[in-house]
Amino acid sequence: MITTKIALQRFEETATHYIHELNQFSLEQLRQKQSDNEWSIGQMFQHLINSALYMQLRNIDQCLVPSQDSMVPGTEKTEVGAAIFSQGSFPPIRIHVPPSPQYTPEQPESKEQLIRGLHTVIQRMKDIEPTLEKISKQITVPHPRFGGLCAEEWFLLVEMHYRHHLLQLDRLKQDLAILPTF
Repeated sequence: MITTKIALQRFEETATHYIHELNQFSLEQLRQKQSDNEWSIGQMFQHLINSALYMQLRNIDQCLVPSQDSMVPGTEKTEVGAAIFSQGSFPPIRIHVPPSPQYTPEQPESKEQLIRGLHTVIQRMKDIEPTLEKISKQITVPHPRFGGLCAEEWFLLVEMHYRHHLLQLDRLKQDLAILPTF
């Protein structure tokens, strides 16, 4: 497993890459979708920002200040979770979740909203990284697919998740290039 310092450096590089990528799109392009079952590039950015802020980093906070509600004692990683952490990345496959109000991200209001969101995640990651070594690895918060993850694993997951979505960004950019313009 890589160190949290290296993960933070990789995360910052990936998030900065996303910010630079945003510069090439208009808001209209960020909102364009290939089909009703696909996300737009803007929705993918919203997903990255929201999952980091409202799931992964929030779960680190729960590990920092554990409560009865936030933990399931003795929750182990699932086989899938163990595999992802031993590989240090998600498999390069597409994960498709059917559209739903609970999961489908909103379209962005502006490009600036996405840039601010990415900067907020970068800053939170920088703030949290030095605290991770003080948090017990015995304290876990369950992930729906990966099982119980400690604060350090939730932190590493943010970096892996952002890196994994680079594949989706490339695919969505290709789709955008073949969409007809009216």
